[in-house]
Amino acid sequence: MSSEPFKSSFPPVADAHVRVLVLGSLPGEVSLARQQYYAHPTNQFWRLIGAVVGADLAHLPYETRLKTLLRHRVGLWDVIRQARRSGSLDGRIRDHAPNALHELVGGLPNLKAIAFNGGTAADIGRKQLGAEAGHVLISLPSSSAAYTKPFDAKRAEWMALKAFL
Repeated sequence: MSSEPFKSSFPPVADAHVRVLVLGSLPGEVSLARQQYYAHPTNQFWRLIGAVVGADLAHLPYETRLKTLLRHRVGLWDVIRQARRSGSLDGRIRDHAPNALHELVGGLPNLKAIAFNGGTAADIGRKQLGAEAGHVLISLPSSSAAYTKPFDAKRAEWMALKAFL
């Protein structure tokens, strides 16, 4: 695996109005190829966060999805800046370097909650942020189809974000 090239995350999607920041781990192969967050058609992210904000994001053009998230005060980023990984599974992430979470969080004056999309994002993000004063840290079930928890059960947990918007 060490012969794998480094894969890098995308820039954050955030502005000063963000109240909820959703952090994933590292974009998968399809997302990297398309240069879009959560681009794999089986990933449930856009349906889950769409339920939270009350918008059918999955059927919107990508740029409109991002603008809609910001309009609903939701930001998006990843906990990993770069890592080696064969394929898209988080369990294959090696040699990771973190994103500058403290710097981003420090620049979001209205931030209330930081949500982690999946266990890897939660493990890495919680270690990096520690007990981030003034922000609620929420671990959510992964939006990946590889995490086979039923969609309705995932959605029920993701709906906790609505209280912070």
